[in-house]
Amino acid sequence: MFTNPNLTAEMCSKVSAHIPTFNNMPGVVIIHDLRDWSIAYMSENGLKQLGATLEEICALPNDIYHARYFNADDAMDYVPKIGALMQRNQDDETVSFYQQIRFPGSQEWHWYLSSIKIFMRNETQQPLMTITISIPVDAMHHMVNKAERNLEENNFSRSHYDDFLRLSRREKTILREMALGKSSIEIANLLCISSTTVDTHRRNIREKLNTKSSFEISKYARAFDLI
Repeated sequence: MFTNPNLTAEMCSKVSAHIPTFNNMPGVVIIHDLRDWSIAYMSENGLKQLGATLEEICALPNDIYHARYFNADDAMDYVPKIGALMQRNQDDETVSFYQQIRFPGSQEWHWYLSSIKIFMRNETQQPLMTITISIPVDAMHHMVNKAERNLEENNFSRSHYDDFLRLSRREKTILREMALGKSSIEIANLLCISSTTVDTHRRNIREKLNTKSSFEISKYARAFDLI
């Protein structure tokens, strides 16, 4: 019978009923106690990778646990998504995200694809525990590259959001065409305006975004889903 002194008997019973399944699943299963976001349970695969016992992991405060094993940059992307999931409080809804994990004795980050959903609710039907399944993606190099690119674009969009908002609707349209490599004449023909007007817009866009290269223009277009 699974026990955790930090959990109620009902919570322990809920976890205990599924442990045989958890330990036979690929990847790692983590149960969080939402009262303080501490670890309520972790499957054997995860404990082996972290070189820790279940008691040691469950005793760690949430902030220390994440600072020790996880890349803080990733959290800026997935924490708001998880918060929104808890607010919606839907039975079958899940949120998936990439995160980087560092194991003891290593400075290397390892990419994981994680999915989280509500596992148990309290007497008022508010989320009480979540279940997360994390699967390594290191062997799938195209997935790792995609995860790194998504993280970079998300960080870029957060850092440059105010600059992007300075652009008018027309300027955003022209920014997209610039990122696609079109000339002023091509953009003018597409939008039925003069090439001189396009040149003015291009100059204003570069000034507002403080960009000097086509590469920077492309970064804005990708980060804000224009291309």
